[in-house]
Amino acid sequence: QVLLLESGGGSVQTGGSMRLSCVASGYAYTKYWAAWFRQNPGQRREPVAHIDSNGNTEYHDSVKGRFTISADNAKPTIYLQMNNLKPEDTAMYFCALNHPPHTGPRLWTDTYNTWGQGTQVTVSS
Repeated sequence: QVLLLESGGGSVQTGGSMRLSCVASGYAYTKYWAAWFRQNPGQRREPVAHIDSNGNTEYHDSVKGRFTISADNAKPTIYLQMNNLKPEDTAMYFCALNHPPHTGPRLWTDTYNTWGQGTQVTVSS
């Protein structure tokens, strides 16, 4: 069974930075697709960024130039460096992982079959 554990959330002021981590345990493949999503109560879960085991990345337009996704393939461990944070970035952030075969859009929730419990990020103005 694959488990994802996110950490690094908290509260920060507008313009601040934060780094989220997601550690995967029990993952038996060398290839993966991984992503970060975020969600506020009563709203749809929206994509933030994607990375694969080859280092290819994709970002939602709302975070381009501010957020950077990276990974350590050893576990794997997925990171999200968030800079110049804005109040609209406030949300619960979820890590997601998908084992091969990889099909579907990279920033689509249904593409991923394993999810973490989430970590809260709050940005105050």
